[in-house]
Amino acid sequence: MSAATLIARDELRLLRRNRVAVIATTLLVLLTIVAVATSWAHQRGIADVRERQQHSAETAFKAQPDRHPHRVVHYGTFIFRPLGPLAAFDPGVDAFTGNSMFLEGHRQNSANFGDVRQSSLLVRFGQLTPAFVLQIVAPLLLIFLGYGALARERERGTLRLLMLQGVSRRSLVGGKLLALGTVAFLAGLPAMIGLVATVGQPGALTLPMLVTAVGYLAYLALWTVVILLVSATVRRSRDALLALVALWAVTAVLLPRVMPDIASAAVPLRNRLQTDIAIARDLRRMGDSHNPADPHFAAFKQSVLDRYGVTRIEDLPVNYKGLVGMEGERLTSSLFARYTGESYAAQGRQIALVDATGILSPTIALRALSMAAAGTDFAGHRRFLDQAEAYRYALVQRLNRMQAEDVSYSDDTAEDAGADRRKRVSATNWSTMPDFSFARASGAELARAALPGLAIILGWLGAATVLLALAARRVGARR
Repeated sequence: MSAATLIARDELRLLRRNRVAVIATTLLVLLTIVAVATSWAHQRGIADVRERQQHSAETAFKAQPDRHPHRVVHYGTFIFRPLGPLAAFDPGVDAFTGNSMFLEGHRQNSANFGDVRQSSLLVRFGQLTPAFVLQIVAPLLLIFLGYGALARERERGTLRLLMLQGVSRRSLVGGKLLALGTVAFLAGLPAMIGLVATVGQPGALTLPMLVTAVGYLAYLALWTVVILLVSATVRRSRDALLALVALWAVTAVLLPRVMPDIASAAVPLRNRLQTDIAIARDLRRMGDSHNPADPHFAAFKQSVLDRYGVTRIEDLPVNYKGLVGMEGERLTSSLFARYTGESYAAQGRQIALVDATGILSPTIALRALSMAAAGTDFAGHRRFLDQAEAYRYALVQRLNRMQAEDVSYSDDTAEDAGADRRKRVSATNWSTMPDFSFARASGAELARAALPGLAIILGWLGAATVLLALAARRVGARR
């Protein structure tokens, strides 16, 4: 058995005799198991609720009686965002962004009913998930278990005795590293088992799961190396503990909380009220389909008459009101797309600014990696919003076209007793409308999005390992 292995075994035996270390490690393992179980059950419950609500919304839409198509445009429908299996490991921004949308004509509504808006304010401090435990709690436990690994030997005077007995600096540091690394592996093992278990669920993707596992293992390995590095550098255990706790507080707690606020101040973003006011202002400038003298729609009317070779809208082979509805929806949707694009660009700059600080905080890099691989980051939410808008536009335009082709203009403008019945279309049309189906990103896309965060963590790990190797050369030297 090598000297490093003997030292590692002796270090683990020392930790096993320490009741505080045993209790703390056991509690962390139990906490991780509870986090895996509760998070999985919570996400299963959310998935079941959203699936039932989606089915209920689709049933209600298709159960409508005979109606005028434009009434169905305003009747609208609800859609709900489904989550992938890895959301049980890291729910990401889902609790904050909302999970359902009401789709209707002439409006682009935002997602609603996020958990933060419906639950206790304690949700804002973070949910108990495997990702949260490994990102925040596990490094703190490793600090309290390993801060004195080398500094303790120096204080007791046993460090030079070990070296006099032929133990090399490399074996000494390697043994301590192996022991603390074993504890880190045991701390993360339940979460990794829970992560691997998601592969058996429908829709699970192996590639992002592997990237997530590598990222978290590298993150725990990084903290293990950093703890040994600090313990090898300072003279006293107390100084090592203070330095490591301060490092943890800044990189794992302070920066991840402060950087989003800094990014929001650096890159201003319109709120929903400001956006709605700006859109309403631009809509008035763009054109009013109800105003016969409006320049845009007057020109549109003439272009329609010229296209069909008639002089009056009553002579058109289609319902002019349906065509106006289609044109109005096209204009408003283009306006929505412009403002949405501006909002996405601003949010993208904010996120890029936060992710760039992963160079200063590996926790930020790991969080970006974890959410990207799970599809619960802003890109995943934007994917839902984009598909929801595409579905809304297609649905509304299909109803407008139905008004143009299936409802005559004379019936649409008539006001006699039977006009209301004549301008309705059969309820069988609603059942032919396609249902909303969210297309998730592929495993390759999710893994590719997580690679920048993984690269930063591996860079941190490589730099810390080099520094530890340099510090190991001075272990046991006189100061």
